[in-house]
Amino acid sequence: MDIATLRNAYLRGQTSPTEQVERFLAQREEPDWAVLWISQVSADRLRQQAQDLQEGRRGDAEHISRLPLYGVLFAVKDNIDVAGMPTTAGCPAFAYTPAWSAPVVMRLEAAGAILVGKTNLDQFATGLVGTRSPYGAVPNAFKPEYIAGGSSAGSAVAVARGLVSFALGTDTAGSGRVPAGLNNIVGLKPSRGLVSARGVVPACQSLDCVSILALTVPDATAVLQAIRGFDSEDPHARRLDLAPDVCPKCFRFGVPHANHLEFFGDTHAQAGFEGSVALLKSLGGEAVEIDFAPFREAAALLYEGPWVAERWSALREFFTSQASAMHEVVRTIIGGGARYSAADLFNGLTHIERLKHRVAPLLASVDVLVVPTAPTIYTRAQVLAEPYQTNRNLGYYTNFVNLLDLAALAVPTCLRTDGLPAGITLIHQAGSDLMLADLGTRLHRAAGLPLGATGQPLRQDSVPRLHGDTVEVAVVGAHLSGQPLNHQLAERAGRLMRTCRTAPRYRLYALPNSTPPKPGLVRDATSASRAIEVEVWRLPVRHYGSFVTLIPSPLGIGRIELEDGSWVQGFLCESWALEGAEEISHFGGWRGWLAHR
Repeated sequence: MDIATLRNAYLRGQTSPTEQVERFLAQREEPDWAVLWISQVSADRLRQQAQDLQEGRRGDAEHISRLPLYGVLFAVKDNIDVAGMPTTAGCPAFAYTPAWSAPVVMRLEAAGAILVGKTNLDQFATGLVGTRSPYGAVPNAFKPEYIAGGSSAGSAVAVARGLVSFALGTDTAGSGRVPAGLNNIVGLKPSRGLVSARGVVPACQSLDCVSILALTVPDATAVLQAIRGFDSEDPHARRLDLAPDVCPKCFRFGVPHANHLEFFGDTHAQAGFEGSVALLKSLGGEAVEIDFAPFREAAALLYEGPWVAERWSALREFFTSQASAMHEVVRTIIGGGARYSAADLFNGLTHIERLKHRVAPLLASVDVLVVPTAPTIYTRAQVLAEPYQTNRNLGYYTNFVNLLDLAALAVPTCLRTDGLPAGITLIHQAGSDLMLADLGTRLHRAAGLPLGATGQPLRQDSVPRLHGDTVEVAVVGAHLSGQPLNHQLAERAGRLMRTCRTAPRYRLYALPNSTPPKPGLVRDATSASRAIEVEVWRLPVRHYGSFVTLIPSPLGIGRIELEDGSWVQGFLCESWALEGAEEISHFGGWRGWLAHR
């Protein structure tokens, strides 16, 4: 199940973590099961984790609402550390068993998610094909004679087949996007440094990102919200201010000039991209051709420039002593990094900075850049016959993204006439992650595809509640029914849809010196956060702009997660305004506080 559907089933008592674990265990006899996994959590351990979640009051609705990923099964790529489980990076001779899990894993488990195992990958995350592993070549979820894409192959196929609700991969050159595109799932590559990469075996450490593979965009976004956060022990972490999380209803999207589009003779892929562009236009998009040359130039640097030396540097000791234990193709690629000098590196860094300057105005001219996620797809036999050029071709639209410090979201958009998936990737500057997710959600819903390879439809209640020419907005204080500013909603033909609570990830404050009195709602993932009462109102889009202009600082409109896992527009407060403000979260909402004044 997608996360929102599963969460609703838990809240209604229609299923339990134990039932979900047993469902997972029952599938271990499926064909090609073993090739997806390098190690698995024992059945006893999984059953115990499920039981622990359900014990006493821990399984009641209030507890479930406090854990955003309660009982959600997930997997991680086997270059990410999990305490007590071997990390192989796809190379048995390299294996070690960490005492501590990577921070991303700890955050997910703290949010209630249940880890089921570690997935197969292209060795040392070096590849976009999913065939460079001594544990076997991962088959495509739709047609097993085709590649799954890499390097996060096992993670992608585990999600596409519905074995888990989401999985973690990594993405340096497209490893979290290409397999998503080839298996009809979502691949979210966060902005660099937004998510901790500590506890991840480095590929190119300065470029590496932990990526998220999921059935829907809201699922991927929910996971991102659970794992994001500054990690002072990660040398490449940074504090990023995320851009507004709404893409305009009428938006401009950049596409490469026709002479820069490349499909390597795959007419199915070309038709799929043309159909995706038409779909974006139907959603209010205006296509704008842009110069793709600087993006191509950056992409070429990843495997023809000094960044290969960073791969070699990360594995130098192992490479020197045990190169023969490595996959032949991976050994050749990584070994090539030894030929680069420090001068080559500085020349490369300067080149990239020049390219960033060329790219910035191109991206500023559009709301989003749109490219095919992969230009084509190959059979496993084709990749084994020509392992280098096929891999290079698959990265045509992905290799430049991390070098240019961009965020990216791969979204399924069609099933080709030959039955294989195709999709597009939405790209923009670092910090645009949530904006891309907003457009990606609209696009995925409009595409009308089944979830992965499960055959199950995308449920409309698993996407943000946008209703044609209306939008839903959550109010928390002076705009509630009977409160002094509620008339601003009524005057704009607003309709009260329901009263509910946020997810248990917020704190509420009474803002000093505000007239009329107002609260400030802030998102907070710590244990001190709570679920806060809100009203969800539906406004005509034509009146929404005039409503937003009335909102005074320090309040503003952002996206709020509700207790059922869905997201709506809603009032949030800037953190600087909380100095001297009284926290009133324990009253459960503004009305609760007013009653106790």
